[in-house]
Amino acid sequence: MPTSATAKAATPEQPQQQPPHSALDRYFKISERGSSIPREIRGGFATFFAMAYIIVLNPIILGSAKDMYGNQLDNAQLVTATAVTAAFTTLLMGVIGNVPIALAAGLGVNTVVALQLAPRMSWPDAMGMVVLAGFVVMLLVATGLRERVMNAVPFGLRKAIAIGIGLFILLIGLVDAGFVTRMPDAAHTTVPLQLGGDGHLGGWPVLVFIVGVLLTFALIVRKVPGAILISIVVMTVAAAVIHAVANVPSWGLTTPAWPGNPIATPDFGLIGQVSLFGGFEKVGILTGLLFVFTVLLSCFFDAMGTIMGIGDEAKLTDANGNMPGINKVLFVDGIAVAAGGASSSSATTCFVESTAGVGEGARTGFANVVTGALFAVSLFLTPLATMVPSQAATPALVAVGFMIMAGSIREIDWSDHTIAIAAFVTMLMMPFTYSITNGIGMGFITFTVLRLAAGRGREVPAAMYVVSAVFAFYYLMPALGLT
Repeated sequence: MPTSATAKAATPEQPQQQPPHSALDRYFKISERGSSIPREIRGGFATFFAMAYIIVLNPIILGSAKDMYGNQLDNAQLVTATAVTAAFTTLLMGVIGNVPIALAAGLGVNTVVALQLAPRMSWPDAMGMVVLAGFVVMLLVATGLRERVMNAVPFGLRKAIAIGIGLFILLIGLVDAGFVTRMPDAAHTTVPLQLGGDGHLGGWPVLVFIVGVLLTFALIVRKVPGAILISIVVMTVAAAVIHAVANVPSWGLTTPAWPGNPIATPDFGLIGQVSLFGGFEKVGILTGLLFVFTVLLSCFFDAMGTIMGIGDEAKLTDANGNMPGINKVLFVDGIAVAAGGASSSSATTCFVESTAGVGEGARTGFANVVTGALFAVSLFLTPLATMVPSQAATPALVAVGFMIMAGSIREIDWSDHTIAIAAFVTMLMMPFTYSITNGIGMGFITFTVLRLAAGRGREVPAAMYVVSAVFAFYYLMPALGLT
């Protein structure tokens, strides 16, 4: 006769109850997406460390420019505006969009604001045009046009956008670490980049980066949980020790030295300093609309490419490459653009460095809550938050760039040249022009033209024709005398 325990096991009964998920788990769908709270926390930290440089860099870009009256924005106020807007929009994306995509002042857009808009109007006027661009983005989302554009992108081009972003963040990592640098114009050469600062690798900062890359990959190969975050922390400590012992003169934007006073008092003086329509009085209606269009185009497609690439890497897309609930994500992105203008920190957009958190295992918006909270804390601890040097954080971008490529490149149909060539152009133009928007635009135009040339014009969605025409107009604007 079987024992009572055996008999009980053999008797068909109800399956064992799983431990109830917490309200936090249910809201963010953490278990449903195959993640865990520790993973999300690690991912949130990794993303923050990978993009914390923006707290220093954005004020440098905006603070170095003057408006038409010769006014410059205050650096301390810019630091506060950058951090508070990143914190607010990243938290908003996490709570509403429930995706691990952090936001901050967009690189490229801030240059447009500083060098194209501000010199022809006042700073409040320039930021007002950024706010208007955000309103247009929200309108496009509300009408469903933005989602239709994203859904019209063929599957192969979606994968190409993800790969292009992978190559782009790889190049960003190499450049920010000083592993490759811009060839000085005085060299009179057509070669744009060189190894190290003088054609050779040298110096402690570059060594920290190289060791960081090898350490990150070694931990990934060993399947160590928290590989990216562990590497960032270890190399930051190593950099701090090296800096203290060897007294390294320059680490770039951030120096890995314990600050004398880690506490900083935030200055909110720039928040709300906006004039919505003052810029049109300065430059006229047509030029003003073109300025808004320029900001809109960059924000629209930079964010679109980032969302598609990160969504694919985080396994948040369906079999057709579409992301459920995408409208919430897109609407928050529109709010973020307007919020960046309202805070005078320039347009805020989705950051490709979020891939560092995704590479760490982040799959939900809870990682964003962590990243946003860290940005909020950095309002008071900016000297401490910016202690992590680029050389310690950028190995994460190199590793994630590889992982994105490895996961997407084989899914492109290379036998269909109308897709393959367009994908090739998309992938290469992102790093080669240092712009996600340019990669998307040139890829879209190439795809549309090749499908027409192949007699397959009917296979091109109407939205792709419209977007390709918009990009063609955008690239022809200088020739038409419209810039």
